[in-house]
Amino acid sequence: MANQGAGSMLCPDCGQLISVNAEVCIHCGRRNPSRFGLAPFLRRFLGDIGFTQAVTGFCIIVYVISLLIDPATILRPRSFFSILGPSPRSLDALGATGTSAMAYGRWWTLITAIYLHGGLLHIFFNLMWIRQLAPAVEEFFGTARLVLIFTIAGALGFIASNFMGIPFTIGASGSVFGLLGAVVYYGRSRGGAFGTAIFQQTLQWTLIGFMFGFFMPGINNWAHGGGFVGGYLTAMLLGYTEKRRETFAMQMSAVGAIGLTIAAFGMVAWNLFF
Repeated sequence: MANQGAGSMLCPDCGQLISVNAEVCIHCGRRNPSRFGLAPFLRRFLGDIGFTQAVTGFCIIVYVISLLIDPATILRPRSFFSILGPSPRSLDALGATGTSAMAYGRWWTLITAIYLHGGLLHIFFNLMWIRQLAPAVEEFFGTARLVLIFTIAGALGFIASNFMGIPFTIGASGSVFGLLGAVVYYGRSRGGAFGTAIFQQTLQWTLIGFMFGFFMPGINNWAHGGGFVGGYLTAMLLGYTEKRRETFAMQMSAVGAIGLTIAAFGMVAWNLFF
């Protein structure tokens, strides 16, 4: 969006109405707010697209593609959680991560593996938790911080998993635990009756999730733990809406995270077709 010569605009940082010629926002003090005329558009884009719906839809699309790549294996489940699951070959082709992928320098798999799932139950439970937690994180932290928490937590979960020598891993559960970590931080930091209730409830969910992971075979607990720590620390670093408004830098970082995700799947497409 080009800058205007006269009229009004929304400040990219605080969203308040100001003159396009203002050198400093009278509401928040941002310098030269009109130089970043793209920011209001990005704010609307991130808010209207519906991050939860976008992630849900994209995971389902990638899951269907993973089944179609190697359909012969669909009806040959290897475990309870791999019912109607894609083959390891198709998951590897679409960007599964682990020490094997990293040995070949496939850095992008730290992102792409978030959106891959190994079976119908696997994707069902992960998407159920995303749809439960992501709207709460968006309410407490804002859309840009939700994007960053989800992406950073998922990648850090896989980094922790790779560091511990897991050769092959997929799934959004690291990001899910990152959302849990963010809400735990919010409840603990906010305090009061509301914050304490949020903290206790989310901590209970987190402990149940970790216990479930330890008792069920094939669960990547290192990714869960790394994702939780990543989500907690990212939330602590960025703050939440009641304490710190969503800044232009956060918005641009969120757009960068989305761009990195697109680029990561671009690398997958390149390796598949070229």
